[in-house]
Parts: sequence; C-alpha cells; structure tokens
Amino acid sequence: MTMKITALAALLLLAATLPGQAQTPALPETMMTKLMKAVEENDYAAFVEDGIPEFKAGVTPQILEGVSLQIADRMKEGYTCTYLAELKQREFKVYLWKVTFTDGGDDALVKLVVRDDLVAGFWIQ
Repeated sequence: MTMKITALAALLLLAATLPGQAQTPALPETMMTKLMKAVEENDYAAFVEDGIPEFKAGVTPQILEGVSLQIADRMKEGYTCTYLAELKQREFKVYLWKVTFTDGGDDALVKLVVRDDLVAGFWIQ
C-alpha cells in the first residue's frame, strides 16, 4: 500500500511539473488588451499612454495608422489571444501571445516589451 501511495505522489508531482497552459500576469494582460484595442480603433493617445518616453517618441500617429489599416478589419471580425510565455531580456520583460483571428486567416504573434511597468515596445507580426 505504501508503494502505491508513493507511486501516486510521484505521478502527481510529475504532472504538476509538466508544461500546461501558461498563466498571463495581470499587468501585461491589461496592457496588451489596451494596446490591441488602440490598434483596432487607431487610437494613438491610448496606444502611447502607458509607454516609456522612448516608446512615445518612436511611435508616431502615422505608424499606428499604418498598422491599424493593415489589421483593424480582421480584428473587428473577432480574435482570441493565447498567452505563450514571458522572457527576461536585460532590464525588460517580454511577453508573447498567439492571436487567432475568427476569419480563419493567418495567426499573428504579439510581442509586448515592458520596463518599470510601462510599455517599451509592442509588435504584431
């Protein structure tokens, strides 16, 4: 009986360490949602509001408009974001999501870069 309990405990421990659906940290999730909505609506003020100074200086209204023109129609039809991973790169935290569009077309990869709880970069590929 003790051997069965030990084996069960070992199996549960192994199952707990296997990769599963990653949990999205709250702040990056909120940032990504706000940025995606800003892209969809071509809302420059909302897009740069939570950015570091370099982000605000590097993204012009014309850049956002160009991205919005390319992807907003697909976004308005609907999409889901699936959190993939968090990476540490120097003083930055990088968060990745898979975006699946309801139109059935190609998926996209979203990359959010955060420094000091502010947006340092945002890409949709």
